[in-house]
Amino acid sequence: MIRNAVVGLILGLSLPSAVIADDPSEILLTVSGLGDPVTYDREALEALGAESFETSTIWTQGTQTFTGVSLVKLLGNFEVDKGQFSATAINDYAVAIPVSDAVEGGPIIAYEMNGAPMSVRDKGPLWLVYPYDANPDYRSEVIYSRSIWQLDRIDIAK
Repeated sequence: MIRNAVVGLILGLSLPSAVIADDPSEILLTVSGLGDPVTYDREALEALGAESFETSTIWTQGTQTFTGVSLVKLLGNFEVDKGQFSATAINDYAVAIPVSDAVEGGPIIAYEMNGAPMSVRDKGPLWLVYPYDANPDYRSEVIYSRSIWQLDRIDIAK
């Protein structure tokens, strides 16, 4: 993260909160489509501000607590407010998600479930989770199909 700040100061750039990881295995999320790809490790995602909510899901038993960065905050770093983006998982499953889903109190890109990091086996390390219990509109097949787990790439079409 320090390297990005130094590069930004030298070049006079305003870069999104991102990390060019020294170790590619630390990269959790790559956002592309608006110039050079921006990569996030866990520390960079946490630096955007953590949000948590409790909700049940159709994939888990009982109520779970999810913690991550809000979708509205992540997309706000890229000044995206309309259109759609493609979210892709590590197995190349991809889904188109309208930017209008990125609202306050809406979905988060979760990196923790019940206070612990999620493994690939447990739908991690990143899972786009909606607060299904908070809004009946989030309990639909359309929203469930957008709830992509093992998320590792977002491609923004502007």
